[in-house]
Amino acid sequence: MSELNRIRYSVLDIAPVMSGSTSAQALRNTLDLARRAEEFGFHRYWLAEHHNTGSIASSSPAVLAGQVAASTASIRVGSGGVMLPNHQPLVVAEQFGTLAALHPGRIDLGLGRAPGGDPLTAQALRRDPLNGVDFPEQVREILGYATGENPITANPVPDEWPPVWILGSGGGGPRTAGELGLPFASAHHFTPQNTVPGLQLYRRSFRPSRWLQEAYAVVAAVVVLADTDAEAQRLAASLEIAHLKMLRGKLGPYVSPEEADREPFTAAERQMAKDSFVPQFVGGPETVRRSLGALVRASGADEIMALTIVHDHAARVRSYELLAQVCESLPLSPESAVAGAE
Repeated sequence: MSELNRIRYSVLDIAPVMSGSTSAQALRNTLDLARRAEEFGFHRYWLAEHHNTGSIASSSPAVLAGQVAASTASIRVGSGGVMLPNHQPLVVAEQFGTLAALHPGRIDLGLGRAPGGDPLTAQALRRDPLNGVDFPEQVREILGYATGENPITANPVPDEWPPVWILGSGGGGPRTAGELGLPFASAHHFTPQNTVPGLQLYRRSFRPSRWLQEAYAVVAAVVVLADTDAEAQRLAASLEIAHLKMLRGKLGPYVSPEEADREPFTAAERQMAKDSFVPQFVGGPETVRRSLGALVRASGADEIMALTIVHDHAARVRSYELLAQVCESLPLSPESAVAGAE
């Protein structure tokens, strides 16, 4: 099946920190996973911005994207995303202009409006509690640096500015992306109930632009694949326990499945956590192929982006290897674009 009629598949990484390990090792694992993802045929590799979270080491997507791009040769690399209200748009344009100049044709700039952390951290990052309400204007400022229409030049100026993406989990992101004629990435891993209506809104709002002639949508989801359903469910216990700890405000490094068994949560709590991942994709290849296929048909997604958090690094790499095999036989839906968004 050619790339023009099958789903593209990509990686979303938060550089997860595992129990018994360190943030430094999490970053080294990111570089190794990026190289392996390139070997497996993944289309792009995005890093997400998070702050003040002991389980996540991806606080600086621009810095980490540069390291990933330098460690690979062809895979697209970018932010998924930079939380724009945390930063001055000029600085973001300069950072990603630098990356695009060093790695031409390979850089993406994904922009979101969430704080990427708790309220106290958001206050430290943004100072002004109203930051974020002018997100569309901030995006337009970024685009103005790319076109040279701003009175200030964002140096260095690359031969080709990276595509700007809008990320979202509600209604604001799809509408902004559509009205500006930009590609959109839907956060199915946060709010799966909003994925299909959000992409419908995006397509209704879409206006062709100098950046993109047809709507193009990515769906980012949690994916844990193993050779069997039972093994995938065992590996996913690390995520389920992390979900319960987050509800108690005690999220630390991700525990192993063995440690998860010893955590002091009730059977009812564990079932609640397991149920929260039902809209995601956990299982063996055939199980995930069926469920992913259903999502692609319902949403019209052009691309699936997988967030895989598994305690054992080798098992995490294997999950992405199996996902590549699944997606090679996963066709596009009739609503999906044939090509676009690089």
